[in-house]
Amino acid sequence: MTGFSMESGIDGATSRRLDALAQRVGTPAYVYDLAVLRSSFAALRGDLPDSELFYSLKANPHPRVVAELIASGAQAEVSSTGELDTALAAGCPAEHVLYSGPGKTREEVEQALRRGVRLFSVESVTDRQRLADACAETDSTAEYLVRVNSPRGSTGGSLRMGGRASAFGVDHTDTQSLDQLLRPLGRARPVGLHTFSATNIADPAELAAEFEQSVRTVAAIAGRAGFTPSVLDLGGGFPAPFARPGPVPRLPRLRAAVDAVLDTAFPDRHRLGTRVVFESGRALAASAGTLLTTVLDVKRSGDRTFAVLDAGVNVLGGMSGLGRLRPPSVVPIPLGAEAPSSRRDVDNPVTLVGPLCTPLDVLAPSIDASYLYPGQVLAIPNTGAYGPTASLLGFLSRTPPAEVVLDGDRLVAVGRTELRTQEEILCD
Repeated sequence: MTGFSMESGIDGATSRRLDALAQRVGTPAYVYDLAVLRSSFAALRGDLPDSELFYSLKANPHPRVVAELIASGAQAEVSSTGELDTALAAGCPAEHVLYSGPGKTREEVEQALRRGVRLFSVESVTDRQRLADACAETDSTAEYLVRVNSPRGSTGGSLRMGGRASAFGVDHTDTQSLDQLLRPLGRARPVGLHTFSATNIADPAELAAEFEQSVRTVAAIAGRAGFTPSVLDLGGGFPAPFARPGPVPRLPRLRAAVDAVLDTAFPDRHRLGTRVVFESGRALAASAGTLLTTVLDVKRSGDRTFAVLDAGVNVLGGMSGLGRLRPPSVVPIPLGAEAPSSRRDVDNPVTLVGPLCTPLDVLAPSIDASYLYPGQVLAIPNTGAYGPTASLLGFLSRTPPAEVVLDGDRLVAVGRTELRTQEEILCD
C-alpha cells in the first residue's frame, strides 16, 4: 500500500483511505497493491544471482496478482490444474510453467501436457513412471527435475520440507532411486535437480547456508551419476513478516554466497548455459496485501479481555483453526477516527478472536492494545501471502472476504471468491 511505514504503522492519509475503503466494500476485505508487487519482485531479483524466478501460486493465486508478477518477469510454479488454469489465463506461456508436487495424478499430468507444459518436478520413481506414461498417452515429450530431499544446512525456517523424513523428494542417500531417475524413461527426460529445504528462513546467514548445502548435495549426486544438469532449481525460503508490521528483509549478501558455491560445485555452468532457478511466493506477495477487519465486540471473561473481529481463521491463518498450527499472533493497526469519548480503556493483554463458534478461532492469543472498541476498523499488514486460500473459507458457510486490487492509489478491481456445490448427474 502506498503510504505504509511497515515498521511504525500507517500514515494518516493511508489510514483514512483504507478506512473509507472498508466502509465502501465492507469487511473483512483483503487489499492487494500491484505497485508493491512490482517493487517486491524487483527487490528479490536484485538480491539473487543471475537466475530465473518462479512465482509459487500457492501463496496467492488471485488472477490480478499472478498476472502482475508474470508481466514483471516471473515464471509460474504450480501444483494443481486450478493453479495451471490461473497461470495460463494470467499470460504465462506454458513453456514457462514448472509443475510440481508429491501427489500428481495421471489425469492432471496428461492435462498439463495437452496444454503445453513441458517441465515437471518428479519426486519418486512412481511419479516419474506416471509422467512417462502420460507422455506416451498424449504423444508428448517432457523434461523433468529430480527433487532431492537434501540434508539441512541450518536450523532455520518456519516450516521444513527437507532435511528430515519427508513426503517431498527422494532422500539424498537413496542412490539407487536417484541413479535410476537421472536416466531417461520413454519420452520423459531428466534435465536437472530440484531442492526446497524450508520456508521463511529469517536469518540471512542460515538462508545462504541452506542454499550452499543444497548446491553441494546436488553436485555430489550429479557427479556420482555422471549426470550434467542443465537446470538447478534451488527452491526458496525467502523471509517475510506475516500479519504484523515490518519490512520484507533485503538479502544483500545472498548473491555472492550462492555464486561462490555454484562456481565451485559447477565450474562449467556459464559455459554450458546452466539455468539456475529460484521459487518464491511469500517474499513476493506478502507485503502487497492488507486485511481489513472490524471489531464486533470487546468483552471480559475471567481475567482476560477478548476482542471479537469479523475476520477469523476462515479468513486468515486457517490451519490454526484446525489445531494444526499455532495461532498467527497478528498485530493489527487501528484505522480511522479515534475511539468515541465514552470508550472504556481495554485491559491488556487482549486476545483477538474471530466470529466462528469454535475456541480455536484465535488470531492472537495475547497482544498489547491500549484500547479497542466495537465498530473500530483494523488493518492487518503483510497478508498478501497465505491469506484467504490458505484459510477455512468454507467453514460455517460464511461469506468469503472481499478482495480489492489497487495500483498505488488507483482502484483496479473488487471481487469475491464464490463457494458453491455443483451436483453432477451420474448415469448408469
